[in-house]
Amino acid sequence: MNNLYDELNIDEKSRKTVEQAELECQEIFKKIDEDCNINSLRVLSSFHKNNISEGHFNETTGYGYNDFGRDAIENVFKDILHAEKALVRSQFISGSHALTVCLFALLRPGDTLLSISGKPYDTLDEVIGIKENASSLKSFGINYDQIDLVNDSFQIDKIVEYLKNNKVKVIEIQRSKGYSTRKSISISKIEEVIKEIRKVDQEVIIMIDNCYCEFVGTKEPLDVGADVIVGSLIKNLGGGIAPNGAYIAGRKDIIELCGERLTLPGEGLEVGPSLGINKQILQGIFMAPSVVASSLKTAVLASKTLEILGYEVEPKYNEERVDIVQNIIFRDKDKLIEYTRGIQAASPIDSNSIVEAWDMPGYDDQVVMASGSFTQGSSIELSCDGPIREPYIAYMQGSLTYEYGRLGVMRAIKNIIEK
Repeated sequence: MNNLYDELNIDEKSRKTVEQAELECQEIFKKIDEDCNINSLRVLSSFHKNNISEGHFNETTGYGYNDFGRDAIENVFKDILHAEKALVRSQFISGSHALTVCLFALLRPGDTLLSISGKPYDTLDEVIGIKENASSLKSFGINYDQIDLVNDSFQIDKIVEYLKNNKVKVIEIQRSKGYSTRKSISISKIEEVIKEIRKVDQEVIIMIDNCYCEFVGTKEPLDVGADVIVGSLIKNLGGGIAPNGAYIAGRKDIIELCGERLTLPGEGLEVGPSLGINKQILQGIFMAPSVVASSLKTAVLASKTLEILGYEVEPKYNEERVDIVQNIIFRDKDKLIEYTRGIQAASPIDSNSIVEAWDMPGYDDQVVMASGSFTQGSSIELSCDGPIREPYIAYMQGSLTYEYGRLGVMRAIKNIIEK
């Protein structure tokens, strides 16, 4: 065993530190396993309800007419997420692309988009028009406003007052923290704010960016009154198997509009070839409860380990988890880079690559990113990234199995201990 650790460049001090942390996380791990069991029931029940068979793996090409495997997948997602309808397609490039399709499907010139969780993730800056772009919502005459969180909570009084005085078409809530320093947003907080919004406005569409959050608990935003949710298949619900794609799920009329925005008016959900991806999407969501549980255990372990080493972490190992993301606040550029290099060195793919900060498309700051993954950019596989800006936070997420995540944490802390 020691020789194998040596081959991975993991020393005894790093291993012992992780083993110490692991002992203190056992009760948290039990709760994660309980939620995994419930979510596995949800998935298997949906597979049985929709009579999933080998025939659903067949591919279509061209227009994709009568792709009954694709339609079955969308019914599975609909059931699991408690939606009226779902749009699940490989034609979505990313979660940000699916969010963009949803926003352009719902908003018209003169409409207002209101974010009540502060500024959305960096990749939406040019979509919205926060950063100038000739193809943005702003360029089509769509207005944007935002209400920031205060102490990681919605400003409910301010939101209610805004809605009384302004006609808003879409309210956007981003659950995961993105590259901010705030906490991610729990289902209970979403439920509370939706109840207050509905007292003022029954028509406003409430859209949730659900990326990184699916299967972290046993409830989803549609269970507490959201109209539409959006997520990526190279995050939680792809289970590390889906090679690309995303989903939009919610009210039937909204999903039909999104289908016509993704393809074309008049054809909408009826077209879009699966191109042989059906088996991977079905197998991915089948594995997703277990993979998300592994990611959560890895995040909990990292949180406790880095706390033992004296670093600030968010969330702490025993706090409620809303997503699979773990923040490690280094307040030191070099340590951020070294930790990220350690994660890359423990990856199955490109482990010999040296991570460097670079100008990543869609971001204002340089970004350092470790993602030695089977699917490019997959963040349900063990990955770690962060913008090169103070306070130099590593955003770590994912792991296909807890055992590989554990080794990744060992290898990463060795780098910062040496530093």
